[in-house]
Parts: sequence; structure tokens; C-alpha cells
Amino acid sequence: MKIISSPDAPAAVGPYSQAVRSGNLLFCSGQIPIDPATGKIEAPDVEGQIRQVIRNIRAVLAAEDLTLAQVVKSTMFLQDMADFPKVNPIYEAEFAGHKPARSTVQVARLPLGALVEIEVIAEMA
Repeated sequence: MKIISSPDAPAAVGPYSQAVRSGNLLFCSGQIPIDPATGKIEAPDVEGQIRQVIRNIRAVLAAEDLTLAQVVKSTMFLQDMADFPKVNPIYEAEFAGHKPARSTVQVARLPLGALVEIEVIAEMA
């Protein structure tokens, strides 16, 4: 097991790692839309927030020389499922045709008042 950390992604806001490598799998903790430059959620809308979340995921994956193309599973947490039609096209565009297995669920609340959080599992070659 190897703990993964990237200075280009927000620091963990609790007692967990940004990601953990086990064998050929990288388990990335859920990313919320914190801008790593400010340490705050800057985007007021769900569209801006999902873009930041995916930037954060990219940064964590890059720490192990991975990209979104190696993601095999993602889980998206939405504060409001009514936002799904807004985030789904952005998610699809960011993954550029790659379609990992995915679950999307509505939750009562996310850390720091975020509107969206995504966790991923990636496979290393």
C-alpha cells in the first residue's frame, strides 16, 4: 500500500489520504470543488463546481502518472439530483468518450457546503 498526495489538489479536510495505491489500483478519496490555490470553494454553481472537482481528480491521478482514461469506476454525490442534467454533459465531455462504471446518488449534505463530490478508482497498467 502506498499513500498518494499531490500539491496540485486540495489537502484532505480530515483524517484521510487523497489517494491510496494498492496493487495496480488507485483509490481516490472523494474530491469536492475546493480550489487548491485558495483552499475555498470558489464556484457558486454546480457547473463550475464539477469542473473544479474534475481538475482536482486529474491532479491526484497525475501524481501517479494516470489520467481520466485509467478510471474504471466513479461515484458522484450530488446535493440535489435535479442538478444531474447540468453535470452529466460536463462529466461526459471531461471524460472525453471514456465511460467508466459510475454510480450517482443524492446526499443530504456534502463537506463545506459543496454541491458535488466525486470519488474514483483507477487502474494502473
